[in-house]
Amino acid sequence: MKIPSKHLENAVEQIGSLPGIGKRTALRLVLHLLNRTPEEILQFSESLTDMKKHVKKCTSCGNISDHEVCSICLDPNRDHSIVCVVEDIRDVLAIEAVQSFKGVYHVLGGVVSPMEGIGPSDLNINSLVEKVQTGKLKEIIFALSPTMEGDTTSFYLFKKIKDTPVLITTLSRGVSVGTELQYADEMTLSRSLLHRQVYSND
Repeated sequence: MKIPSKHLENAVEQIGSLPGIGKRTALRLVLHLLNRTPEEILQFSESLTDMKKHVKKCTSCGNISDHEVCSICLDPNRDHSIVCVVEDIRDVLAIEAVQSFKGVYHVLGGVVSPMEGIGPSDLNINSLVEKVQTGKLKEIIFALSPTMEGDTTSFYLFKKIKDTPVLITTLSRGVSVGTELQYADEMTLSRSLLHRQVYSND
């Protein structure tokens, strides 16, 4: 596909670098943007710049936030003794959409995946172990996707904290094996949280 403008082609390459966006879709989006007013384009670009500049990771749980500590961790009505361990921010959003979980979160920032070169040291694991060692937690919920990588990560975490008095649970298998948590429907996810089970490495 020959694009008759270098500037347009550069924009297509940038949009096409986003996950799930092919070159044809990128071209369609760029042509749409081309028809917008300069003011709209400026507002669009400034929103991305502001996002990159101001969005932080919560220093307590790793969730996204405009401040050092996220609104969930600051909420006095949440049960801070129950921590739900998730892979990334999309899983926090999925569980929050269910509106049935009243604890707090710990975002790992990924899962152990040797194929992608991601090991335990690349994840937000040490701070979770430190939270457990404070003695203030009563339950850790492994809410990782039921994939090989998710199960490997859960097993690694289990080995790190199994000798502590904290209760270790996992989502019931209402979420199908191989399904990423963020794509589970709200009813299934809600039931999986409600009927969570004691974690077993058998």
